[in-house]
Amino acid sequence: MTERQLPPDIELWGRRIHGPTLPGQGVRCRRVTPLTDGEIDEVVTIIARGRIERHTVALPEHLRTRHWETVMRVMERLNQRLGWPTAGWKIGAAAIEVQRAEGVPGPAPGQLRASAIFASPARVPREAFINYRCSECEFAFRMGANLDPSETPFTEDEVADAVEALLPAIEIGDTVFDDWYGASGYQGSSMDNGGAAAFVHGAPYRDWRSLDLPNVRIDLHFNGQFVKSGFGRAAMGNPLTSLTWLANWLRERGKPLRAGEFVSTGTCTGHFFVAPGDRLDVDFGPLGTVVAIYD
Repeated sequence: MTERQLPPDIELWGRRIHGPTLPGQGVRCRRVTPLTDGEIDEVVTIIARGRIERHTVALPEHLRTRHWETVMRVMERLNQRLGWPTAGWKIGAAAIEVQRAEGVPGPAPGQLRASAIFASPARVPREAFINYRCSECEFAFRMGANLDPSETPFTEDEVADAVEALLPAIEIGDTVFDDWYGASGYQGSSMDNGGAAAFVHGAPYRDWRSLDLPNVRIDLHFNGQFVKSGFGRAAMGNPLTSLTWLANWLRERGKPLRAGEFVSTGTCTGHFFVAPGDRLDVDFGPLGTVVAIYD
């Protein structure tokens, strides 16, 4: 297949399998007030059941809210309820493009599940997903030292000193909610662990400080064909800035960022939905290539 045979919308969002709602067109729910503790437990129970039993769920209208701190509380309590071992963090909506598509006020974290970390080239199993494979090309860091909670915010220099290596990566999102962008009306994917589902990483690059990270280019190839490019600056202007944001988000909640953990800093190529049988080859220039084959 030649490049001109690709459907035009493939360049923007990948396959049109994210549901009927287009990016940025989710209808916002009416409620903007916090959920009560009891309501938060109801939401967590609904999402956890979908995760454990591996099926789509629906959130009743009375439990839908756009109150951002409530959304974060649901995400944190959900991960506590599931108790699945984690290997680090992803940062969703670090790019302005994605914030607009999902109607969120800013970045949102999620935990990377230890059982869904794969080294490139990787065959990513069906069991890692329930509904979607929203593939995001990102720069990730692996921490070499703990960043324990402190009284003052971490600086980028302090965070950089705790980094062991930089890795090229594909962070793959999913959610238990039907219609990805429709669920953005109540921040569904943010509630559901920031949409984190799987993570494919390339080889560690230790001399990362020598790179001009905001201007490192990423080329995304879909089933053997070039689709689009992105740059490190899409992640909050600099992936290190994004990493520092996550370290301080954890600090504000009295949580450490631990040595050995990965932090995937946000998509530099936007959302890209794929299906079983597809293959992504992502060229990160000096960092090498990451390959994901979707079973």
